[in-house]
Amino acid sequence: MTELTAEIGKTRLDVIVADITTLDVDAIVNAANRSLLGGGGVDGAIHRAAGPELLAECRMLGGCETGSAKITRGYRLKARYVIHAVGPVWSGGGKNEEALLAGCYRTALDLAAEHRLKSLAYPAISTGIYRFPAALAARVAVGTVAAEIAARPRGIEQVIFCCFTQDSAEQHKNAFADLGLV
Repeated sequence: MTELTAEIGKTRLDVIVADITTLDVDAIVNAANRSLLGGGGVDGAIHRAAGPELLAECRMLGGCETGSAKITRGYRLKARYVIHAVGPVWSGGGKNEEALLAGCYRTALDLAAEHRLKSLAYPAISTGIYRFPAALAARVAVGTVAAEIAARPRGIEQVIFCCFTQDSAEQHKNAFADLGLV
């Protein structure tokens, strides 16, 4: 169920509460670790749902730097692709965490455009075991995506902020309001 919808040009931005592994979109974004070899939280859920082929492809990628992303096929997921974004571990805000988190969202948009994808779903990157404050992470996520889409739409028709909890959805809805998107 959609919690909130806004539009920037021809791109629709949605906030939903759902299991990201069930979404029928061109790509889902994985909140990955630097190894890209699976882990806990959304990362583990995506790897389990996609099947062992995803891990095999990830092994060939040689990891990924924090603040960046790499793309693989989606295998057993409804999504055709998985974009593995490596968010920062929160260390109090003095280690460039906001810029690194913004880089995850920006790089995922660039990869989606490069592969001519029309729909993309993000989880709340770095807010689980990486302890990034949820309200700040939501503002970085929504602000980065909105600014990037406004500056360069990239042909993307829909961006979903897929929240695992109602509290996360509220943080994203607040970010939409703070940024004047609704």
